[in-house]
Amino acid sequence: MEHGMADIEPGLRLHYVTAGEGPRTAVLLHGFPQTWWEWHHVIPRLVAEGFRVVAPDYRGAGDSWRPAGGYDKRTMAGDIRTLLREHLGVTEPVTLVGHDIGLMVAYAYAQAYRDEVAHLVLADAPLPGTAVFDRLRADPRVWHFAFHGPGARDIAELLVAGRERAYLQAFFNARIADPSAVPPEDFEVYVTAYSAPGAMRAGFEVYRAFDQDAADNRAALERNGKLTVPVLAVGGMTSTTGEVIGDMAREVAEDVTVLRVPGTAHWIPEENPAELARAISAFTTR
Repeated sequence: MEHGMADIEPGLRLHYVTAGEGPRTAVLLHGFPQTWWEWHHVIPRLVAEGFRVVAPDYRGAGDSWRPAGGYDKRTMAGDIRTLLREHLGVTEPVTLVGHDIGLMVAYAYAQAYRDEVAHLVLADAPLPGTAVFDRLRADPRVWHFAFHGPGARDIAELLVAGRERAYLQAFFNARIADPSAVPPEDFEVYVTAYSAPGAMRAGFEVYRAFDQDAADNRAALERNGKLTVPVLAVGGMTSTTGEVIGDMAREVAEDVTVLRVPGTAHWIPEENPAELARAISAFTTR
C-alpha cells in the first residue's frame, strides 16, 4: 500500500492509500468513526482479484485536513472526483464502494457523475432523502443522528472532548456482531484519529449536513431519475439497516442486487472482509 496527499482546493488536502495495478479501479469510502483503515483487510483481497484500489480519508477524517465546512455529501463526492480524475489520473469508470457515511458520498458521486461509475456498492447505512432514512431516523437505536446533528452543535463536542476513547468504544460495541473483528490495535487507530484537534467536530459535521443531503438527493432523483448503474446493496445480518437496505436502494436505483453478509452487524468490512471482497469481485463481473 502506498500513501499520498492530494491538494483538492485551498484549505483541503486529502490523504489516500493506493494498492494494486489491475485494469479495474475500486474506490473504497469509509464511514464514521473510522478512516481508510477500515478497509485494510479488504484491500489485499481486491488486489488479488485484479483491482487497483484507492482508499481515501474523506474530508475531515484520518489524515485528511479538516475544513470548517463542505460536509454535505455532494461536496464530499466532488472531493473524491478531484482526487481520482485530477490527481490520480483515473479516466475509466470505477467500482465505487461506500460504507456508512461513505455510502452517502458514493451515492452522491454516482448521481452527479453517472458516466464515471461502472458499479456501485452501498453498505449498511440509510440514505438521506429516502423513506427508509426517514423511518430509521425515528428509531431510538440511531439516537446518535440527533446527538451528532445541528440541534446539539457544540454540546456534542463539549461532552465528548477528552472522552473520545470511551465514546468510540460504546459506539462500536453497540453495532457489532463479533467484538474481535475490531481488535485493540485497530481500535487505537480510530481513537488516535478522532482524538486529534477538530477531528470529532468534523465527524459530527457530516451528520449535521443530513438535511441538506436529503434535499440534494431528492432534487437529483427528480432531475435525473433513478440510477441505472448496477447497485449491490449490502446489509449486516443483525444491523439496524440490514433488513431494509434493499428497499432503500430500490427507491433510488433500478438495478439492485441485495446481499446480507453472514456473521456481521454494522462493521461489515472488518467483521467479514473475505465475503465482502468476494461479493464485490463477483458483482463487478456483470
